[in-house]
Amino acid sequence: AWDLCTIPLDALGTGVVAWPSARSYSSEVVHMDHSLPNPSWSKDMRLIFDQFMKKSEDGSWKRLPSYKFTSSKRLEEVKIFFPDAKPVKEESLSQARLFPRSLEEGLGFEYAMFHNHVENRTACILQGGPYLQGIPGFLHGGAIATMIDSTVGMCAVLTGGAVMTANLNINFRRPIPLCSVVVINSQLDKIEGRKLFVSCNVQSVDEKTLYSEATSLFVKLDPKKSSP
Repeated sequence: AWDLCTIPLDALGTGVVAWPSARSYSSEVVHMDHSLPNPSWSKDMRLIFDQFMKKSEDGSWKRLPSYKFTSSKRLEEVKIFFPDAKPVKEESLSQARLFPRSLEEGLGFEYAMFHNHVENRTACILQGGPYLQGIPGFLHGGAIATMIDSTVGMCAVLTGGAVMTANLNINFRRPIPLCSVVVINSQLDKIEGRKLFVSCNVQSVDEKTLYSEATSLFVKLDPKKSSP
């Protein structure tokens, strides 16, 4: 599926510029950057966010904006790689949201990503809300897998352009307490042709607890070789 991994590079700095079915939403809502602090963020979430913003002052790190809705430009780019794919009805597209941004503020995925271009690293600070529960009191494994995929995918796309996940291996070391804050640190390990290998770990804010480790393989899309 198309997700954070396929955000065009020129959209990262300017944000979403056109959403064809935004009649029922104000422009402010459609263009709202959800990677900025909101009242649901905990003290730890704000603290680690401020630390990364401090790192961004010298230009070594850059905060990446995040939006709920997909632009019409993105939809046209999909057609380039999958020209024979069955078109989605406009009615369905008008209701579509980016999965990690589909829940209301504070209930699901609260996160912000930062990228270091020189070191090919992407970091994600994540606060998992109460609607992401797995076993009582802990974050669902699928929820953390979603954010691992999103983070390593962002790391890959900022190097290789349009990519898709080919393989994702996760070792879950410890369960993550619900509503706690973790940091997902990813880095590009190597590139082999159209293949990009990215690894990451998930740690507590104080870096004393390792929750998960993952390795991934992304493939750069080629219009001549892609199929629906």
